[in-house]
Amino acid sequence: MQIAKRVLLFIGVNILVVLTLSVVASLLGIPRYMTASGLNFGALIGFCLLWGFGGALISLAISRIMAKFAMGVKVIDPNTHDPQLRELVNTVHRLARSSQLPKMPEVGVYDSPEVNAFATGPTKSRSLVAVSSGLLHSMDKRSVEGVLAHEVAHIANGDMVTMTLLQGVVNAFAMFLARIIAFAVDSFLRDRDEGGQGLGGFAHMMVVWVMEFVFMLLGSIVVMWFSRWREFRADAGGARLAGRESMVAALRSLHTITSRGLQPDLGDNAVAALKISGRPKGGLTRLFMSHPPLEERIARLEQARSF
Repeated sequence: MQIAKRVLLFIGVNILVVLTLSVVASLLGIPRYMTASGLNFGALIGFCLLWGFGGALISLAISRIMAKFAMGVKVIDPNTHDPQLRELVNTVHRLARSSQLPKMPEVGVYDSPEVNAFATGPTKSRSLVAVSSGLLHSMDKRSVEGVLAHEVAHIANGDMVTMTLLQGVVNAFAMFLARIIAFAVDSFLRDRDEGGQGLGGFAHMMVVWVMEFVFMLLGSIVVMWFSRWREFRADAGGARLAGRESMVAALRSLHTITSRGLQPDLGDNAVAALKISGRPKGGLTRLFMSHPPLEERIARLEQARSF
């Protein structure tokens, strides 16, 4: 059922993105970048910027809705009579005030044995902090506070917006370079044999798709490097908000859970980029890790002189 919801969400969001950007392109009057006389660079740049940034920005705008639907997050009423949930909301709001957020984040819980938490939302004023039931059942109060402080630090740092903009840049460059290469290959084939037909429509698109994949793969290395850096920064922010001991306790709890194989492998989800946990990997796979190994995060916190 959960997988079906995520597939439905993925399809729905992509349809929304395509329809929205098609309408925007029409309203802006962006012309075709391929013409009978050659490549229109101005139109190509406009096309790549629109489609490269558009999808990322739309996904960011509806990120809270997506998270609630995909993960089954139930937003907690701040006036709830459940003492555990009320304490959860109060802790997030206290940390948010310490971070000087302009508006208190929504706080939610979702039912999952996975020990995890995430923050999402388009702006600092429209954010969501959600934790799994598995985290609440597996961690003590101090560790939970460290996790929440880490997620609030993500919001205060504007990480969701920054990641979206960075992904938009990567998307735009990948689309632009892929089409430039496809055009160059097509031109080469036409010039090699006078009167040649070039790549042809299908072959041209295949070159574009392959090149986009290659450049997106290379770009993801940059995106993942930044993601790992922002995790270190959020750890430091969490230590400032909740204290070094609470932040280290949270990471140690996560390390114990993952090292003992107690963390269920549920696969990727709609908000995997904001997971607080991270399993150690080596070799080339390390380049594509969104989170640094927990051992490195703990060591950096313990060695830091101040925050």
